[in-house]
Amino acid sequence: MDRKSRMIRVAQFTVPAVALLAVAGCAAGSNPLKDSPESAGFWLGVWHGMICPIALVVSWFNQGVSIYEVHNNGGWYNTGFVLGAGAWGILRSSGSRKRKWGRSQNPGSVPE
Repeated sequence: MDRKSRMIRVAQFTVPAVALLAVAGCAAGSNPLKDSPESAGFWLGVWHGMICPIALVVSWFNQGVSIYEVHNNGGWYNTGFVLGAGAWGILRSSGSRKRKWGRSQNPGSVPE
């Protein structure tokens, strides 16, 4: 076996192994503060999702600011957070829609 084919075989094993370890390091863990008194719920999740781009920029300069409240009630907060974060896409796309039909054309009419 020559040097080039040996390096290819090593890379075929090493690259997926490193990628698997990197992805495993990103796995979500349990939340020990879940369902504690005064934990953030659905509506705070929506609000935190909506302000997360702003909170992200602030968190770069202030270590005390986080974009996600770990003191939450679980699934309801997560749902609100995702809906709030998704609102940015909905708000952004609603202002940039172009009309498909001109003023003189109706959707049902046939152009001449």
